[in-house]
Amino acid sequence: MSTVLIVDDSQTLREMLSKILQKQGLTVIEATNGLEAKEKIQQSPPDLVILDIVMPQMNGYELCRWIRTDAKNPNVPVLICSTKSEEFDRYWGMKQGADAYITKPFHPLELVQTVKQLLRGSQ
Repeated sequence: MSTVLIVDDSQTLREMLSKILQKQGLTVIEATNGLEAKEKIQQSPPDLVILDIVMPQMNGYELCRWIRTDAKNPNVPVLICSTKSEEFDRYWGMKQGADAYITKPFHPLELVQTVKQLLRGSQ
């Protein structure tokens, strides 16, 4: 069973994502910001990270760069899920090492399909 780490400062969004992913049979862990996520990734690297960009202490771009350069498993897929919907935001997220980028609000089916695709690609 795959483990997904959701990193977002919105409790409501973390709960919503968790429910969607758990219905798909995935194990979900959560972090409220990039620093907390770093600790969890160092303790036990997940199979996929879903992260927001705008967060306190460490934003999603910084966390994504850290995953790609310093984490134990730099190949873990990263999905950015953000309200930042400008083309530049998407470009910059991919430039930081994200594997996919979806904007909020999103359709649950789009999220599930993207997560499954990323998990298949990482095996």
